[in-house]
Amino acid sequence: MPGLRVLPTLQRQGSPLADPSIQLRMLAECRVEDELEGDFDRHLEGAGLFPLRATSIEVLQLNLGRVCNQTCVHCHVDAGPDRSEDMSLEVAEECMRVLASTDIPTVDITGGAPEMSRSFRYLIEESRRLGRHVMDRCNLTILLAKPFQDLPEFLARHEVEIVCSLPHYRRVSTDKQRGEGVFEASIEALRRLNRLGYGRDGRLRLVLVTNPVGAFLPARQSSLEAEWKREMKRLFDVDFDALYTITNMPISRYLEWLESSGNLERYLETLVGAFNPAAARGVMCRNTLSVGWRGELYDCDFNQMLGLEVGFEAPRNIANFDLAALATRRITTGRHCFGCTAGTGSSCGGSLE
Repeated sequence: MPGLRVLPTLQRQGSPLADPSIQLRMLAECRVEDELEGDFDRHLEGAGLFPLRATSIEVLQLNLGRVCNQTCVHCHVDAGPDRSEDMSLEVAEECMRVLASTDIPTVDITGGAPEMSRSFRYLIEESRRLGRHVMDRCNLTILLAKPFQDLPEFLARHEVEIVCSLPHYRRVSTDKQRGEGVFEASIEALRRLNRLGYGRDGRLRLVLVTNPVGAFLPARQSSLEAEWKREMKRLFDVDFDALYTITNMPISRYLEWLESSGNLERYLETLVGAFNPAAARGVMCRNTLSVGWRGELYDCDFNQMLGLEVGFEAPRNIANFDLAALATRRITTGRHCFGCTAGTGSSCGGSLE
């Protein structure tokens, strides 16, 4: 595998933006043309959705920590090789006890590079033993690192859906966002997955995830998917099942880039101006529960990175899980939520329209 560019995380740099409270304050203080219109709850009221509430728990999303073999400039987790947060086996076992006590159908495993967690394989094996669908949110390059080169076969054996990050099917855009050498390694990893049947046999699902390389919203998912399938096959003989488009969330390292490049106000204005009530009705927090590496509960992975635990009297740790209370909980919102409701919407499952 070619050497990958590795940059220090915000935490390692000692950046003020490593503190979630500073991120929240920066977003709150960012000027938009109409300050009232910059109020997310005001938009929810106009759409008849305030207060926003969960409708069910269909996805248990487990964030295993912030350790990663890459440091991408858009990362909302501030993950990297210099982080050490990792879900313990004890917390993982508690998650599986909850899963066994419910009929939640999907386990969504993320990070960091979740594959680097000590609990990763246990969670997959146990979730599959319980008959649940499992998704691994993979950065692709980890599959070529020496300690993890057996992972493609492991994932195929357990029929895990792989959801892979790839900003673009051209080298320059991907390496600009994710680091020098990432594109080449990603294509090699995708070819290996194809050889195992991923994206080709109808049984092993392979999804690519793209997000804009810049301060703008993604194009329509359906048209991009057709283009990507054509070009990935033509250029690299790579097949995949679906493409998800995800809007960059203005937090953590992407927030730092927006601020340093002078794009923050314009980008927030774009998100606010593109608020879509239809997308707001389908936001992922309404049917997903996010679990942090220490077992804390959140409405979504973005709230998790901002330290916004579930509130309004809902249980706040997996050890105190209460399905009835959490499946109807009121969701904690803020200005960053415009990132999920702009244009055609954005979620861990791609566009909402």
